Amino acid sequence: MTAAPTSARNPKNDSTTMPGLVAAARTAYGKGSSRKLRKTGQVPAVAYGKGIAATTISVSPKEVLGILKTERGQNNVITMKVEGANAADLLVMIKDYSYHPVTRELEHVDFVQVKLDQEVMVELPLVFTGKPVGLAEGGIIRQVYRTIPIRCLPDKIPVKVEVDIAHLKLGEHVATKDLKLPESVMVRLPEGQTLIAIVTPEKDRSAEEAAAVPGAPGAVAGAAPAAGAAPAAGAKDAKGGAAPAAAAAAPAKDAKKK
Repeated sequence: MTAAPTSARNPKNDSTTMPGLVAAARTAYGKGSSRKLRKTGQVPAVAYGKGIAATTISVSPKEVLGILKTERGQNNVITMKVEGANAADLLVMIKDYSYHPVTRELEHVDFVQVKLDQEVMVELPLVFTGKPVGLAEGGIIRQVYRTIPIRCLPDKIPVKVEVDIAHLKLGEHVATKDLKLPESVMVRLPEGQTLIAIVTPEKDRSAEEAAAVPGAPGAVAGAAPAAGAAPAAGAKDAKGGAAPAAAAAAPAKDAKKK
């Protein structure tokens, strides 16, 4: 089945639109120091990359959350100005961040240095539009992936990938090979990987039951990203658990278009 052309929204992402962030170099370490820092309205962070040694810094949690709440979220390329002993101007992205397990306040941020001529691996939201023909035939929408792993240059990262599924009939699907993306964007999933399908409710329930059995084959609902695919970037709490704000490239729940 050949899907309708899929588009990737990619508003201009250059130095005139990149968010800025001011960071301060810090020399004190340890839990006690971090607690004191948070009381001043800052959170500990670290910036690292191939071209720089790990640099301990502090940033404003309000400014970081403001960036995460934008349309691009973690996929923003940020111009960071580090003030203090290790003064520097960096181009970074948010690699990871953590929340307090009880207060849910931002506790720590990891930034990774990027270069505009070197590709990065990120997750993009996969959004479908249109009411599939297959719904009138008794089918339901099975969205296997809510996000997809891609690789491209930092300033070429699309905001999201949209696919029109109005033409899909019962039993038809959209696979990775059906996505029509710019040549500079590569999806890191097998070409035949099903992303969205129109299935019968009975078949869908069978897939969920099979997925509940360890090692069961053919479980559409439990389809995992391809080997070697980039893990979903997102937040973790202080104990390593997934935070509510994190988006995962995990199989999605059913959705019936009304």
